[in-house]
Amino acid sequence: MSANAPHFSTSPRPTCVLGVDPGLNRTGYAILERSSGGPVLREGGVIRSTASLTLAERVLEIGRGIREVIDEFQPQVLAIEQVFSSVQFPKTAILMAHARGVILFTASEASLSVVDYAPREIKRLLTGSGKASKEQVQHAIRHELGLEQILEPNDVADAFAVALCHYYCTRTMVTMVKP
Repeated sequence: MSANAPHFSTSPRPTCVLGVDPGLNRTGYAILERSSGGPVLREGGVIRSTASLTLAERVLEIGRGIREVIDEFQPQVLAIEQVFSSVQFPKTAILMAHARGVILFTASEASLSVVDYAPREIKRLLTGSGKASKEQVQHAIRHELGLEQILEPNDVADAFAVALCHYYCTRTMVTMVKP
């Protein structure tokens, strides 16, 4: 190979991904580890905010909860679902954006790489259809992770869907490197 010819090498891949399904009431999180045998579920859970608190206090609760997960598991990347909105429920998107904002802030503060995925992209990658139902996504996750039953609640399943989407999107990434 000549000195100026590019060669291919696999890019550095994170060993631990924090997948997040943002929500103001409940934020689902999932820790997925990359292994030679495929994706490994390490932990999943929900960060709940207290409904009786002010919006600012609830957002702070979410940020602190995400920070605890980051501190405990030391992920290299945070994969998060993009905000989606519907004509029938515009307020939902606004509230979700508040939660998403503090999650992005917390990840950036911890120097994590952040990648976001559209809901249809996640569904398409896991099920083959961007219009898949929540049940279809849950069954795909169960199958991919070799679980005996589907993950509950939906917030946790959705967080693992985001983490799995990132896992598969980065699994075969190749970068051109000049020597």
